Amino acid sequence: MAQNENLAALSAAGVSVWLDDLSRDRIQSGNLAELVATRSVVGVTTNPTIFQGALSKGHAYDAQVKALAAQGADADAAIRTITTDDVRSACDVLAGVYKSSGGVDGRVSIEVDPRFAFDAEKTVAQAIDLWKTVDRPNLFIKIPATEAGLPAITAVIAEGISVNVTLIFSVARYRSVMGAYLDGLRKAKSAGYDLAKIHSVASFFVSRVDTEIDKRLEAIGSEEALALRGKAGVANARLAYAEYQDVFDGGRHTSTYAHLSSVGANRQRPLWASTGVKNPDYSDTLYVTELVAPNTVNTLPEKTLEAVADHGEIRGDTVRGTAAEAKEVFDKLAAVGVDLGDVFDVLEREGVDKFEKSWEELLSATAEELGAAASDSAGAGPSVATQATASGPDAPAGTGSN
Repeated sequence: MAQNENLAALSAAGVSVWLDDLSRDRIQSGNLAELVATRSVVGVTTNPTIFQGALSKGHAYDAQVKALAAQGADADAAIRTITTDDVRSACDVLAGVYKSSGGVDGRVSIEVDPRFAFDAEKTVAQAIDLWKTVDRPNLFIKIPATEAGLPAITAVIAEGISVNVTLIFSVARYRSVMGAYLDGLRKAKSAGYDLAKIHSVASFFVSRVDTEIDKRLEAIGSEEALALRGKAGVANARLAYAEYQDVFDGGRHTSTYAHLSSVGANRQRPLWASTGVKNPDYSDTLYVTELVAPNTVNTLPEKTLEAVADHGEIRGDTVRGTAAEAKEVFDKLAAVGVDLGDVFDVLEREGVDKFEKSWEELLSATAEELGAAASDSAGAGPSVATQATASGPDAPAGTGSN
């Protein structure tokens, strides 16, 4: 099967194409493997909202839910088993990409419980547990870039675990994220870990920035304010890339990374997240075609992936050399009265709240399904419970780990 020309061009320009979605149906039907073969997909990201959507549709999880109910699992334990099984299976689908890319791509991300977003100790403990449970080298553990998340990032990297830092909205927070990664690498080196095996991406959210700032610009209502709609998200990401260059790509502050690189450390790549366009007035490929740069990742919802495949115009690098222009956008935003500090505080709080709400809905729905399954199988034999135990990396084909 041939790769789509537009997505192949995006990949050739230095952008790793990741899919922002995962479900058991997608894995078992062969769709994920097909996207690797025809859409240049080299990674997968998940989050609580994605899992909540996957488990609420169809019947792909019914048998495993019944087995877990027979085993006496509660909702937390069931979700942990189901989601880690899916992620492990996706890691296996992408194992070839992982090998051929030297460990850079072929990655699948799973997020720590969003209820721990402001608790570093619990975040670290669950990150280590998820890493051991999935037991695949091409896993990324997603940790939110809250204030509490920063020391957790350092601590998890220090354990030799690869991390996808998520929910980054401001350039200032992004600087702190890069610092947390470098601190973690130094500690990992001191602990004797092979730095070449530790990878990280920093997920910088894009469309949500435009959604929040556009709302404020429309409330201001002046001609100058309205002219700035739809410009902040791309400008913010371009400023972030300039910071990435400063730390990892020959800039004024690259010396720390250069020292670690000499002993095998990898750069922490910027990842453009939230790239599905929310405003129908904007191009549906805006957050892809305008954010093309080397050593980046773009994680796309399937709708955006197909839009790029159909009509995305890849014009080469659209990021390097744009920092001054991007800064002008933010100077103008401040001048018309947008409180940028408040914007980023609101976005972080709403981002955590959204994932926590999805997780709570997932817990509630799973608890109901477990209860119903337990009632239905009340007189069944022990074979169902036996099936529930066959999960994990060594489970045979046909069990919940597939």
